[in-house]
Amino acid sequence: MRGSKLPNFSLVLLIHGHQPVGNFDAVLEQTYRRSYLPFIECLLRHPGIRLGLHYSGPLLEWCEQRHPEFFRHLQELTSREQVELVGGGFYEPILVSIPPEDQARQIQLMRGYLSEKFGREPEGAWLAERVWEPQVPYALASAGVRYTLVDDVHFLAAGFELGQLHGDYVAEDRGQTVRVFPGLKALRYLLPFRPCEEAIGFLRESAQRHPGGMAAMGDDCEKFGSWPGTYDHCYRDGWLDRFFAALEESAEWLAVKPPGEYIREHQPRGRADLPTASYSEMMEWTLPTNTRMDFHAICEEFANRPDVQRFLRGGPWRAFFTKYPESNLLHKKMLRVSERHRGLTSKRMSEERSAKREQAQKHLLRAQCNDAYWHGVFGGIYAPHLRTELWRELIRAETLLDELGRSRADAVHIEQTDFDGDGREELYVTSRSLAALFRPADGGTLLSLDFRPNAVTLVNSMQRRPEAYHRRLREASAGAGGQVASIHDQVRSKEDGLERFLRYDRWPRNAFRLLLFPPDKTFKDYEQLKLEENPVLASGTYAVLENGPTSISLECEVPCPDRADAGGSLELMRCTKRFSFASGSKGYHLHCTSKLSCADVLARSALLGVEIVLNFLTPREQNRYFEIPAGRHPLGWSAAISTAEIGSRLRVVDEWQNVAVTIEAPSASELWITPIETISESEEGFERVYQGSQILAVWPVELAAGKPWTGELSLRVEAARPADLHSHSE
Repeated sequence: MRGSKLPNFSLVLLIHGHQPVGNFDAVLEQTYRRSYLPFIECLLRHPGIRLGLHYSGPLLEWCEQRHPEFFRHLQELTSREQVELVGGGFYEPILVSIPPEDQARQIQLMRGYLSEKFGREPEGAWLAERVWEPQVPYALASAGVRYTLVDDVHFLAAGFELGQLHGDYVAEDRGQTVRVFPGLKALRYLLPFRPCEEAIGFLRESAQRHPGGMAAMGDDCEKFGSWPGTYDHCYRDGWLDRFFAALEESAEWLAVKPPGEYIREHQPRGRADLPTASYSEMMEWTLPTNTRMDFHAICEEFANRPDVQRFLRGGPWRAFFTKYPESNLLHKKMLRVSERHRGLTSKRMSEERSAKREQAQKHLLRAQCNDAYWHGVFGGIYAPHLRTELWRELIRAETLLDELGRSRADAVHIEQTDFDGDGREELYVTSRSLAALFRPADGGTLLSLDFRPNAVTLVNSMQRRPEAYHRRLREASAGAGGQVASIHDQVRSKEDGLERFLRYDRWPRNAFRLLLFPPDKTFKDYEQLKLEENPVLASGTYAVLENGPTSISLECEVPCPDRADAGGSLELMRCTKRFSFASGSKGYHLHCTSKLSCADVLARSALLGVEIVLNFLTPREQNRYFEIPAGRHPLGWSAAISTAEIGSRLRVVDEWQNVAVTIEAPSASELWITPIETISESEEGFERVYQGSQILAVWPVELAAGKPWTGELSLRVEAARPADLHSHSE
């Protein structure tokens, strides 16, 4: 259509770069080389391309330290007003998942940082994962934010037509307003996966249909170079240069401009009251697995029916807390720390104590980074290093707050509270060196265990559960094509035969679970999750009998095995667990005594195990190992060992985190050790991920009237290198 003058049409691009708190340095370096740097260099070659850029705080801090040239490039782009830097929560929290005070502080931190480094205060805010709830306008506007961007699905769910999404709107809550751009899914899927001509054709058609309108897109910078296959496609094959050049050549009818400039030049189209939503893929990922598969099948069935698609919505982002109890526990720990921080006012504090409170807040805000709270295409909650880093930040914050709120004596404190917000109380045991959380309602097990002097969390595993993509892994066949596929469409595997490792746990991966199972079961059955253990004893509700100054006692009653088999009236078998704690400044000792008795039961043989779960993150590093008298074994070790050979003692060492756990089971016959491995997705494809090791102390028992069984199991936790004991602030 050269020669014909089309009405002016605007393209608003908002490109977002982020790396999680705790991500590997090598990952950041590779992503910088393959995505962040070449994208900026391409912008420098195309001064006609003006857009918004958002980089999260963890990424900006890393670039500032490692690649000052990146900041120089950004300073050049902002000084010539080619790029508008966009704010948001500094550590990339899901804004609606954190308290209002933390929302404001996260946004203020980013505003202050960008103002200091680049001399400009941001007008807008990137909304992490585009997670929207009706209270977002109030949160943003109260913090001085003028605009944000969500997806077209947010608007479609509110009853808008696609044709109405070629301008921005005003969203309001309690009298506070914010401008909202509707990012078009069509553009997200065109860029950079389709030929440039298709993207320009889409924009030209939009300009013809909506003269004077606008098309907006907000998406990840990583898709331009870091996602599989996109580096060659975008840079070596020149897709991004060609696309930017095509946009510049379209200047007579297309204005490419930053979002802040657009809202200064245009009035909003009207008001938009948007429902709870995120981008469409996220709302599918958050669904329970079976529901997700059904939902996906329906979406596929109506893939060519946009009139139906607009009404298909998955679940809210918060549903990840139901889907993954591990995420919920982390989140509720974060909320607890935040509440404690708010309760400690800085008024009349000494300068030293005020600085300590501020440092605790920094650890808290870092722990609000969103990635390890959910799971989609990438690792997320299944990435142990990301989970661990958030736990580490919370341990540091909580330890500092304890120092501010009470004396640093080695006394043990026991609190009975609904820690995880499920309506049932947990027992939270803390001291200067210890934090342990017990759940009576799940077999009287230990959910989390921390070594506070070095800010190490010790359990932190994942229950192996079915995921929707496991079916794709089983069904996937090899294939390749010449076209770059969207990351949402790819089926790749980093290892052959991964489907052999698809095993699913009956229970959450907590410690001190008591397993009673038939005497013919073997270590191989344990490895393959085929023990057929008594479910009530393993996961039933234990009553809290008493809490002493340094101990807690729990009790559960279950039907005696032979009576349950025979039917009729049931005699009850009683199980009690008594946990005692001895704590010092450099470590602690956790001792568990378990007793099993039945008043009237026919003599019956069985095996009984008490399980420990420990996660030191990697199964292959030489500085993390099992230690027995005969030598060392990597954490990926799988074996049944006689306690007589090791003196009933097994040491698990992590020199990197500087912690060692000694497991003692004086009267057990064997220790069964095997790794916990999940199969999950990452940027490179399906992979096996080490989530810790399960260690079962096994006793042969004779269940008979008047013959109670008693077993003891203890953990001694200390620094692996006591001379190098870290402080919480290091």
